[in-house]
Amino acid sequence: MGEEWDLAVVGAGPAGSAAALRAVQLRPDLRVVLLDRAGFPRDKPCGDGIAAHGRDELARLGLPDLIDDYRPTPRLTVVSPGGLRVSAEAARPNHVVPRRVFDARLVAAAGARGVEVRRHRVRELAHDGAWVVLDGRLRARAVVAADGAYSAVRRLIGLPAAGERHTALAVRGYADVPEADDVQLIAMQRAGWPAYAWSFPIGDGTANVGFGMLLPRLRAAGAPGRQVLHGRLAELLPDRPARDLRAHHLPLSTGRPAPGAGRVLLAGDAAGLINPLTGEGIYYALLSGRLAAEAVVEAAGEAAGAAAGDPLARYRAKLRGALGRHLRTTDVLARLAQSPGFIDAAIATAARRKEVFDLLVEVGLGAGTVPAPLALAVGLRWLRGAARLPHRG
Repeated sequence: MGEEWDLAVVGAGPAGSAAALRAVQLRPDLRVVLLDRAGFPRDKPCGDGIAAHGRDELARLGLPDLIDDYRPTPRLTVVSPGGLRVSAEAARPNHVVPRRVFDARLVAAAGARGVEVRRHRVRELAHDGAWVVLDGRLRARAVVAADGAYSAVRRLIGLPAAGERHTALAVRGYADVPEADDVQLIAMQRAGWPAYAWSFPIGDGTANVGFGMLLPRLRAAGAPGRQVLHGRLAELLPDRPARDLRAHHLPLSTGRPAPGAGRVLLAGDAAGLINPLTGEGIYYALLSGRLAAEAVVEAAGEAAGAAAGDPLARYRAKLRGALGRHLRTTDVLARLAQSPGFIDAAIATAARRKEVFDLLVEVGLGAGTVPAPLALAVGLRWLRGAARLPHRG
């Protein structure tokens, strides 16, 4: 019959580790296995940014001090496609922690709480009554699939990946910066918009640097993707030559699939939970992993000794409650942001009003929404700017 588990988590990044941690936090007696094809520590191309909202999730998981040895980055500078600049101190500081470190710490914490951590690549999935069977021998009451943008489990349950127009491609490396640098920089570029470079200082004299753009715009650039991404990064951050460059796909939340099928729940990148405005995904990963585990635990407790309840229905409801309004907001803003003039107007407004700056941070790095009066103010500014542009013809 193979091994039997209450919960199998596939993928040991932030989403998967959060799911495993939350499950045994709520029910220490649960049999939980955490599977990943890689050993840890391992590198993962990413911006490495952990917003204050992500730290809130770590606290909920009982890990409030996990990254306390990394210096916070209190300031954020954003340069709009038209060259407008806003720089201010965030309401709550962010952190930059290399994924090689962050993910390994989460996995170690899960193992310390009794989660079985294994190196294993999932290739097959089948349903057998109330069980999900992985590779013919691992039987689980429920599965959380947190195996990233290229999720094998998502494919095995028949859910599509995000389409090209909902996918970005980014390149990430590291650069030397002054050790005192504590400002996160986002420099947007009008060419091929939406597109931007970033520099996120770690606090040790290095910074995570990168450049990303939507996949259709990259294909339309008329040059090899590597040449475009590397070249524009060097152009936008000429004082920070990058090393260890690696590319990665970002499945944006505008093209998110259903959050699962049957007794399999998708979390993090596998669920297409990447903020379309900023590319942020660690907060979404921690949050969705936690909610998936809560859904599994609650469904298992619905009918002790009988067939368990439906974790997917609970998970949908939890995601809707935590992120529903926010994701609808980012869906709309992502469409508006196709015009660089809209972003120029938003940045101009944020430069004059600190509360707007803080709200944009909430939307881009957390679960914020935009009040109607503010949306109207930015829209009017955008329209006034468009009206002043010279007409061609």
